[in-house]
Amino acid sequence: MNIETLAGVRVVEMSHMIMGPSCGMFLAMFGADVIKIEPPEGDRTRALTGMGTGFFPVFNRGKRSVRLDLNTDAGMQALHALLADADVFIENFRDGSLEKRGLDAATLRKRYPRLIAAPHKGFLHGPYKDRTALDEVVQMMTGLAYMTGPTGRPLRVGSSANDIMAGMFGTMGIMAALMDRDKSGEGREVRVGLFGNCLLVVAQHMVQFDLLGTEAPPMPERDFSWPVYDIFETEDGHQLFVGAVTLGHWDSLCELLGLHDLIGRDDLKSKMDQIDARSWTIPLIATALKAHKLADLEAAFLPLGIPYAPIARPAQMYDDRHVNRPGGLLESSYDGKSFRAPGLPLDIDGQPAEFDAKVPKIGEHTEEVLRAAGLDGSTIAAASGK
Repeated sequence: MNIETLAGVRVVEMSHMIMGPSCGMFLAMFGADVIKIEPPEGDRTRALTGMGTGFFPVFNRGKRSVRLDLNTDAGMQALHALLADADVFIENFRDGSLEKRGLDAATLRKRYPRLIAAPHKGFLHGPYKDRTALDEVVQMMTGLAYMTGPTGRPLRVGSSANDIMAGMFGTMGIMAALMDRDKSGEGREVRVGLFGNCLLVVAQHMVQFDLLGTEAPPMPERDFSWPVYDIFETEDGHQLFVGAVTLGHWDSLCELLGLHDLIGRDDLKSKMDQIDARSWTIPLIATALKAHKLADLEAAFLPLGIPYAPIARPAQMYDDRHVNRPGGLLESSYDGKSFRAPGLPLDIDGQPAEFDAKVPKIGEHTEEVLRAAGLDGSTIAAASGK
């Protein structure tokens, strides 16, 4: 099912890497017409290799690409022709560089009062406003990296989680601003900050300290709130996370594994008793689990409602049954190669959310978009750097 919530909304996106592009992609998934502005040589994210290979094709699906040389008068003229008819402008460049071109939010809102400017930055307004930030930088600053790795070994989360989250918050803010504009007739500036959304992620640990006066240890060393909440090894060499978070889970797990002596003991009656006994119960559970194959355990856990998860690598998701449900993966192509990537993680009325996941070539839509904006052939050629 295609979601047309934002059909008729025109978005001009001038961003790179993940933060801004993810916001544009989310808006495209909801039906917006997202025009991606690229320099004559193309978004530099296209040239990334290794772990950056997937950045451009994943987060620029569903957009139209327009090539503009903003170092020329014709390029700036073309950009303003697009902005004059746009509802939203997304960018993720340093504030100063855009102010020099008159493309900062304050200047644009004076020129286009109905425009929603959505700068995606490292920080919101405040003492750090002008600092440069990356996903890793804010993870280190806010304590997320501290909470992820063991003491003395801070670790970043294993994806560009904050960049993607910032795009989600940007999408939420833009949608709210569009609804507000329907009432007020005026645009808004919706500024998104990596640091701010990462701070929200660690808020639970901050509030623990505020309320109890104790700091949460890193997650690998955390105090357990559950009797079983661990990674184990199976007979056939797989790793498996198993959780027993209720008294029912505990009894079901022990019954399944033949650990009947752990059921109904006076010193294991309450959940707190079971947590306090983890030092000697977890080794028993680990030994019992290692006597079973992964497939047999999965088949047994499912009807019992016991939380479990095989430890998987991202590449293995292509073989996952649920990932391959109808609409779970959307097919596209990039640089002549086909690929599959998840779409919007929503079902609407029981149907998966879908959208046109095509990845644009550099400047693929320059001619059609700029002609529709009223520019002639010679101006288009000059604007695109040809």
